[in-house]
Amino acid sequence: MVQFLMSRPDWEFHHASSSPSRPESSLLPAPAISAAACGPAEMGSTSSMLTQYDIEEVQDHCNHAFSQQEIVSLYHRFCQLDRNGGGFVSADEFMSVPEFAVNPLSQRLLRMLDGLNFKEFVAFLSAFSPRTSLQQKIEFIFRVYDTDCNGKVAFDDILSILRDLTGSFMTEQQRQKVLIHVLEEAGYTKDSHFTLPDFMKIIGNSELKMEVEVPID
Repeated sequence: MVQFLMSRPDWEFHHASSSPSRPESSLLPAPAISAAACGPAEMGSTSSMLTQYDIEEVQDHCNHAFSQQEIVSLYHRFCQLDRNGGGFVSADEFMSVPEFAVNPLSQRLLRMLDGLNFKEFVAFLSAFSPRTSLQQKIEFIFRVYDTDCNGKVAFDDILSILRDLTGSFMTEQQRQKVLIHVLEEAGYTKDSHFTLPDFMKIIGNSELKMEVEVPID
């Protein structure tokens, strides 16, 4: 099974100890798949062979976030999603995975996923690799919530992160109280707009954990 996990940063609940704790929630979880679902393929066409050169090229493209065996395993997942064999995965094909469709982050992630070839697919997943640095993971989350792509996020954007990750485990009042406290500790107010360095400062010390577990066939 290719499993994507994201655990809550400690600061989400640090100032709301009365809130019930929440277990690790899955981000973009995927069902179990058979390694025989599809044979190896080239990055732009799922009907061709994935050569050693292609594997190494993909590995370089994702900064070696995955081993070569993991890249081959991820290809099987890509092939299953690429139903028409065109070498690209569409938003509709991602939404065909029930676990993804019901995930609270799915709509936010779709704008980053539509029309990915295999190389781009692996590069996207590299944000979840345990080999990827915390800074790279935070940069990824920033891009997800910078919906207008202007290089800034606002209070409501960061509040949306808490809302997506905590669901019913925190009330809206608790979320706002926690976030305002965290911002004040970092020297900001709820009226501030945050660039990536600001965003890093706010959540950079959290225990943010995003991992993708890739089986070795």
